[in-house]
Amino acid sequence: MLRRRLLTVTAALAGVLALIVPAHAATPVANWQMNEAAGARTMVDSSGNGLNGTIGTHVQTGVALTGGGIGYRFPYIKPNTPPADPAHLVTVPSNTRLNPNSGNFAVEFRMRTTHSFGNVVQKGQAGSKGGYWKFQQPSGKVSCLFRGSLGSSATSSGTVRVNDGNWHTVRCERTSSSVTMWVDGVRTGRNTNATGTIANTRPLSIAGKSNCDQVTITCDYFSGDIDYVKIETF
Repeated sequence: MLRRRLLTVTAALAGVLALIVPAHAATPVANWQMNEAAGARTMVDSSGNGLNGTIGTHVQTGVALTGGGIGYRFPYIKPNTPPADPAHLVTVPSNTRLNPNSGNFAVEFRMRTTHSFGNVVQKGQAGSKGGYWKFQQPSGKVSCLFRGSLGSSATSSGTVRVNDGNWHTVRCERTSSSVTMWVDGVRTGRNTNATGTIANTRPLSIAGKSNCDQVTITCDYFSGDIDYVKIETF
């Protein structure tokens, strides 16, 4: 009888996990493991698509992360105070693969911070021709925004604070009719607005905006650690 109950509970838990953890047949677009040695200035894409990035000189690489592994550290910097510091960013040249276009598109990363501000990763920004997408963490709660070329946008906001100094895995999926966010494998938000086509010629940037001057356009710099960033279609 005890064994039967355990099997029932196990089956129930498996059903719950199936509801909260996305499972798709995904095609890798980019996979930046961020495990380069200290002093590295090229972020290597291990997906096979060759979407390598340039690491700014103020970014610390080869950092032994709390809990194991190697990653990047973005030192503390005020997110909206002059002067601009492009050396704080990692940038990847524009590539059509990095645009959601009109299809299914997912971005996932693992981060740790104690600060309540900063854009974690984005391609394009407000005013970009062709739309844009980005992840930001106002008040320590991460959200993702997808804005189409015709102005339609969808934001999925998390309810969990991610600036508690612990590691968090964040994922957003954009489809033709919705944007859904997961934090640590649990769905935390869903927006059912359609965003249309998103395709810009701006670079992808990690830890802030690439087009900013801290005067008319704030850079929204992220400070903290990032273990990996990956993008896929499904």
